[in-house]
Amino acid sequence: MDLAHTHDIRIVFTDVDGTLLDAEHRVIPEACPTVQALVGRGVPFVLVSARMPEGLTTIQRAMGFSGPLICYGGAYVLDEEGNELLSHPIDLETAYEIKEFLDKKFPHLCCSEYGFHTWACDDDSDPRIQNEERITTLKAQRADMRTAFDERGIHKFLLMGDPDDIECAERDIAQAYPQLTVARSSATLCEVTSGAASKAEGVEVVCDHFGISIDNAVAFGDGRNDIDMLVAVPNSYAMANAPEEVIMHATHVTDYSNTENGVALTLMELMMNHQ
Repeated sequence: MDLAHTHDIRIVFTDVDGTLLDAEHRVIPEACPTVQALVGRGVPFVLVSARMPEGLTTIQRAMGFSGPLICYGGAYVLDEEGNELLSHPIDLETAYEIKEFLDKKFPHLCCSEYGFHTWACDDDSDPRIQNEERITTLKAQRADMRTAFDERGIHKFLLMGDPDDIECAERDIAQAYPQLTVARSSATLCEVTSGAASKAEGVEVVCDHFGISIDNAVAFGDGRNDIDMLVAVPNSYAMANAPEEVIMHATHVTDYSNTENGVALTLMELMMNHQ
């Protein structure tokens, strides 16, 4: 591992699924002491994810630490007290239009809507919703968008379905709504957020909040939706399990995958390097 250009680390940003968690989307117990040691030294450990806040606070509790959260791919950022630092919602009228568009054109897709602290869906008995509930340990609310959300709007659509349908939906929504960010997070998942939102901006907002230079940050990620963050942070790590497309945008690659506790092992090396 090349540590020659590593700066003193004052803040850590990490993606969650495929990066910090194991293959079953669970906390790796061996990672907890490292994270707790960092936070104990006054180094904020910040979760950066497409998940909603409650899908991240459960991870914080399981690992025994607290701190800011960058949710919905950067569309909603909270400080260590849960106060809003940034919000880029999709306005309700646009959200209603998109839902109508999806219901007509892609009736086989399973659609969830997320805004602030609410997760709504049409049918919580759908196996795809139940699988997402299992992964996140949260419960979806069966509700119409018009009753589930207020005038502030929503932060994200999550579409689940067959790879061909997801690919078509990604293309068609992006064409119809160029002001939004539409990205597949896996072959069977597609996320739709405000075009103003990015993980990179979330990182900058949290660094500004603490008065820490981004040069003193380290970031970890494994997916296409992590690329802007990996590019923004000079000291960035693509996970060993990341695809080449992601690896080429990071300054380093971890020696270990997410399932091998790659984030914590890399941080241990970096901490030893700066003692």
